[in-house]
Amino acid sequence: MAEVRIRRVYEQAMPSDGRRVLVDRLWPRGLSKDKARLDEWLKAVSPSDELRHWYGHDSARFAEFTRRYEAELTEPERAEALDKLRAEALSGPLTLLTATRDLDHSQAAVLARLLASE
Repeated sequence: MAEVRIRRVYEQAMPSDGRRVLVDRLWPRGLSKDKARLDEWLKAVSPSDELRHWYGHDSARFAEFTRRYEAELTEPERAEALDKLRAEALSGPLTLLTATRDLDHSQAAVLARLLASE
């Protein structure tokens, strides 16, 4: 089973993180690329701007956000990016990074659930 975790990109990197992938469309405010300690920034797997704006991190909309986001993940570019994450998750620990404060209601949580269930 894949070992996938989610963390805020602003938290200090840990040796147990394994591969660190930012899954946000926008670069996190106030964070330098050196300080982020990323292995990759995979914008292609993030939700569309339209979906991101509609959701607005309103946890009451999370179930519908999840449904719409999972539908977006079937689009060719996003599906290819998700496949890349799948392969990385199978090769060792994978940490999905996001700037959002509410990790449980984020696209990173949706991705982690999808990757861990395979």
